[in-house]
Amino acid sequence: MEVVKSLIQGEKDGTLSFGDFSQKEKQKKSDFKHEGDLYKVKSFYEITRLEKNGAFVYESVPGTSVFGLKVTDKEIDFEVTGKGDAQITLELEAEKEYEVSVDGSSLGVMKTNLGGKLTFSVETNEETKRKVKISAK
Repeated sequence: MEVVKSLIQGEKDGTLSFGDFSQKEKQKKSDFKHEGDLYKVKSFYEITRLEKNGAFVYESVPGTSVFGLKVTDKEIDFEVTGKGDAQITLELEAEKEYEVSVDGSSLGVMKTNLGGKLTFSVETNEETKRKVKISAK
């Protein structure tokens, strides 16, 4: 089982890894500096949530571990692991369409709501990282 033991960490390639779904008690880390931004993460077996500069970025129920999160203006890429089906919510641009794929297989085009939230499910397991890619249409 691979988790982010330090709860949040910057990677050498400039990406971000966070979350530890193996924890029974809620773990929090605030004011983590990465590439000029401040991040806050809370994670345990029930939920993983990431905020950037006080704004919502990522949430999964139940908790997950995310590796190599890379966000550009056109796409979001990351790998995720956890225990069972995870519902993932991302904060994106409001009322915009995005192509969502997991391990190269398209889940289809989804539209964010008025608040910019995009929600989808990923079947996770403790031994395998699932590759998620969200591309603006």
